[in-house]
Amino acid sequence: MRRAEIVAWGQPLEIHEYPTPEPTGTEVLVRVTACGICHSDLHIHAGYFDLGGGRQIRIEERGVKLPFTMGHEVVGRVERLGPEASGVEVGREYVVYPWIGCGRCEACQRGDELLCLKPRIIGTWVHGGYADHVIVPHPRYLVPFDGIPREVAATYACSGITAWSALAKTGVARPDQTLLLIGVGGVGTNALHLAPHAVPGRVIVADVDPAKRERALAAGAAAAFDPADPQAVRQVKEWTGGGCAAAIDFVGRPETAQFGLDCLVQKGGTLVVVGLYGDRLALPLPLLPLRILTLRGSYVGTLDDLKAVVRLAQAGKVPFIPVRTRPLEEVNAALADLAAGRVIGRQVLVP
Repeated sequence: MRRAEIVAWGQPLEIHEYPTPEPTGTEVLVRVTACGICHSDLHIHAGYFDLGGGRQIRIEERGVKLPFTMGHEVVGRVERLGPEASGVEVGREYVVYPWIGCGRCEACQRGDELLCLKPRIIGTWVHGGYADHVIVPHPRYLVPFDGIPREVAATYACSGITAWSALAKTGVARPDQTLLLIGVGGVGTNALHLAPHAVPGRVIVADVDPAKRERALAAGAAAAFDPADPQAVRQVKEWTGGGCAAAIDFVGRPETAQFGLDCLVQKGGTLVVVGLYGDRLALPLPLLPLRILTLRGSYVGTLDDLKAVVRLAQAGKVPFIPVRTRPLEEVNAALADLAAGRVIGRQVLVP
């Protein structure tokens, strides 16, 4: 099998050959047919997350050793089952739920594996889908996606469920409320498509890229704003008649988070931060109680979230995001395009 690996943090990935692994126990060997490229892969590739003020979360210090294979948005065909694996069909394609925990702790037992303190996340903690094959530890993490293009289904494993989970945290409960989506790349676009099934209010967007704003309007956004415009906050408040009930920051920079906070209603608003660009936010603490603000983070989603998003897409209720497929050999060019902001929708590797 081939793997496109990080051999040195921040350096170009290299493709190496390895023996194809044999599944044991409940494991399933999956032949990768599509693997999405996520923005968080840029941080993993660099080897750190930026906490601002010179502080970092170093990937290697969390136990990830090189060489390492990224890729957590995986669709693949089942090739072989371990002796204790059952419930999936050899030869059938599935989307892989990658946010896998230890399987034994209380969080895992109640279905919140993303809260597990001993994760086995595919493409983040264990070798992922930038490869010909991947090992999935149990058949329950394989979700059928009949009727959905495999390249789109792959994006639901992260982009789709991240958007779905974030929408559920906004608290938007009335049609007269407005939700602001900041950043309409792959995850933000999925959120725009899923929003009618998750929140009853109006959805507006903000992005510095005019092409992304235009596409968001065509995809159903009620309005689009340029957050780099000094008048953008005033424009949002005028359009909404006082501010947004909630905002989701899919970028995660101090400027975008502050923009989201500034666009909220005077009291009772919610900012959900999803993006991982980094640095730190200076927030006057009295504003939290005085404005009754809610500031919360949101990270990916559960296996049930993946099944819910797939069902909506299979029912024809979710438009497919634009996807560009690229061979494994173009992985470094694809990462460079993502880092430079040249991607609309999602890039998907086809090994």
